[in-house]
Amino acid sequence: MRVAEEGSFTGAAERLNVTTANVSRAVGALEAHLRTRLINRTTRRIALTEAGERYLRRCEQIFAYIGEAEAEAADAHARPSGRLRVHATASFGQTYVAPALARYQQSNPAVTVELTLSQHVPDLLDEGYDVSLQLSSTPLPDSALISHRLGTLHSVLCASPSYLDKHGVPSSVPELANHVCMQTVTSVFPRDHWRFDGPNGSEIFEFPVNVFQVNVAEALAAALKENLGIGALPTPAALPALRSGALVRVLPEHRLQGLSAYAIYASRQYLDAKIKTCVESLQQSIPKALAADEETLRALSGT
Repeated sequence: MRVAEEGSFTGAAERLNVTTANVSRAVGALEAHLRTRLINRTTRRIALTEAGERYLRRCEQIFAYIGEAEAEAADAHARPSGRLRVHATASFGQTYVAPALARYQQSNPAVTVELTLSQHVPDLLDEGYDVSLQLSSTPLPDSALISHRLGTLHSVLCASPSYLDKHGVPSSVPELANHVCMQTVTSVFPRDHWRFDGPNGSEIFEFPVNVFQVNVAEALAAALKENLGIGALPTPAALPALRSGALVRVLPEHRLQGLSAYAIYASRQYLDAKIKTCVESLQQSIPKALAADEETLRALSGT
């Protein structure tokens, strides 16, 4: 291509910053590979053969496609666009992640958002997710993944007014032994105990029998409304029922051990613009939403 553009081997060599002999050998090697003469040479000039003209046009098309591909790839680093696959746990994702991503997509119309809600913790690389929102009661293990902490999600004890009228209202953690205790069972919630922070500091309550287990907090809230017992609900699952009066808070001076929320993605180097801007958006919106719900919870509980 350079020889054809410059009209000489010498001009092409100067353009490519190599020797004329190297250019001549490269063209000769290409002709030998194709078993076709591409250039007719004389001591005074060069001229493309008919096969050389056709081959040149094809090469120009290929280089144009490469230029477009490089521009598109570089643009992915500079401008949010394309498909963005996000995973989040069900309750947290429905309450906090889905609204935040809806606002993000409105500000970035070239991005197509695919949000998956499940209790399963995915493998980002194997399952093809760009970002995963995860909850953990302990610091995340060291890995090659990048994580940003978004805030803390707390749980509170709730029960229906009818249940408490019939079985009494516990006034301390040990009194929970007289009640049916229910728990959301996931990888981040323990099956058999609660850890409280309250006026007496840290307290652990172990309940011997869990008569109703479910892996989604909203389903537990529905069971509690049926007067089944006292259950631990994350703030977003508890608030709708607390607002309506369908559930009331038990031991309002106590909070269960908090869960840290993290945004996790695969790499910091050459980060795709849609991932970078999405995580930045989540860092802006989710901590504010968590803080607002905590304030609402305190107001409803009178604490």
